[in-house]
Amino acid sequence: MNYAQLLFPDFSLILCGYLISRYTALNRSVWQPVESLVYYLLFPVLLFRSILKSPIDPGAASGLMAAGILLSLAGIALAYSLPRIPWIGRRLDLRDHAASAQVAFRFNSFIGLALAERLAGPQGLQMIAVLIGVCVPLLNVAAVWPMARQGQHSFARELLRNPLIVATATALACNLLGLQIPGWIEPTVQRIGAASLALGLMAAGAGMQFGLLTRSKALSASVLSIRHLLQPLCAWAIARALQLDAVQTTVLLAFSALPTASSCYVLAARMGYNGPYVAGLVTVSTVLGLASLPLALGLLR
Repeated sequence: MNYAQLLFPDFSLILCGYLISRYTALNRSVWQPVESLVYYLLFPVLLFRSILKSPIDPGAASGLMAAGILLSLAGIALAYSLPRIPWIGRRLDLRDHAASAQVAFRFNSFIGLALAERLAGPQGLQMIAVLIGVCVPLLNVAAVWPMARQGQHSFARELLRNPLIVATATALACNLLGLQIPGWIEPTVQRIGAASLALGLMAAGAGMQFGLLTRSKALSASVLSIRHLLQPLCAWAIARALQLDAVQTTVLLAFSALPTASSCYVLAARMGYNGPYVAGLVTVSTVLGLASLPLALGLLR
């Protein structure tokens, strides 16, 4: 599989947003409302539809669900532990760590859905939907927690106000209840969700400042190493420990090596943190996916 070809559309949209914001009249004042639109409406609709369109069988998927939760907890623990590692912690800005910790364990759902379908067809698509359904609520809670704590925000209020958590939890409940999106509104929902991909990535590029990456080199290297090296290794160990079958192992390994979520930037910016720094990490993570996906799907598999 040509991983560069798979990742190029996302990276090119981020680059387009960066160039348009810097060199045309469509500057940051234009893109800030776009960020809000993506965060509060477009991306939640995409998550809701992605989870709801593939029925989940909890019994058949229990092993994969357990693997996804264990992998998520491992990534969260590694990201949270960075300030406590002596040779790294003393170099970290705590606010930057609170905003960027999510980069280490969140994932790009868009690429995950496309990749799983190419790897294992409809079965792979259903499995990645299971992982999205069980992991996104946990990972979004973990992303909000350090920013709410560091910023003196109410954690419960931030969770209830987080549209990504609300959309994912609602979709998972509807899926388990056997509910579906009515056919007459499905095309509209699909188009709204699809719009979030281009606008979300371009908004991330519009807010990007590469220079900020150099001021937190230790933090940048740490969160990206967790996302693109340690996570695939953890997935390999978990798949062996739980004795997942070949298809489940393939999907879990692909899941573990995905670039981080493009909405990391939007979440950090909306909560008053260093959004441009996180946007830079998202961009670098997208590029590093060209290395971590072949590592996971080639060497480790």
